[in-house]
Amino acid sequence: MADRPQRLVIAITGATGAVYGVRLLQHLRNIAGVETHLVVSDAAVLTLHQETGLQRKEVEALAHVVHKQNNIGASIASGSFQADGMVIAPCSMKTLASVAHGLSDNLIARSADVMLKERRRLILMVRETPFNLAHLRNMTAVTEMGGIIFPPLPSFYHQPKSIDEMMDHTVARVIDLFGLCHNLAPRWNGMNP
Repeated sequence: MADRPQRLVIAITGATGAVYGVRLLQHLRNIAGVETHLVVSDAAVLTLHQETGLQRKEVEALAHVVHKQNNIGASIASGSFQADGMVIAPCSMKTLASVAHGLSDNLIARSADVMLKERRRLILMVRETPFNLAHLRNMTAVTEMGGIIFPPLPSFYHQPKSIDEMMDHTVARVIDLFGLCHNLAPRWNGMNP
């Protein structure tokens, strides 16, 4: 695999927090040796515009390869395509349910299913609050299958000065899960004396 880039599938769904997917794409674009494959759901297009003012084409321009949500024949729909992992940022409860129950009813859910069956890293940045029992059971099911539930919760121990710093810290933690080097956020070095 040394002769190819590290391939990551990034999906953006209609849940609030579309900016996490955008920030992730922006930062991965600056890491050498990473190739991103993007799927944006139809609902995400609305959320992206509402929350960031960005149009679909502007977000798609951040990725190396773009796939349409309904293209079940896309490369990322097969385990034989050597993708190294996937992040759904943000992950709606509908998408979570599709993944938890193996529905593969669109390219996002199918790609997530591929990650699970091939034992590749799958990270779901779930966005909802509060959770109901169905949400919790679906998160448990995905975790039992090997996925990682990663709600984009801000941390404050690094004393962020802006919302951008809080988002970058969360995105940095996601990037860490793929073993990629970055300087997005300070590392924890223990409590201050």
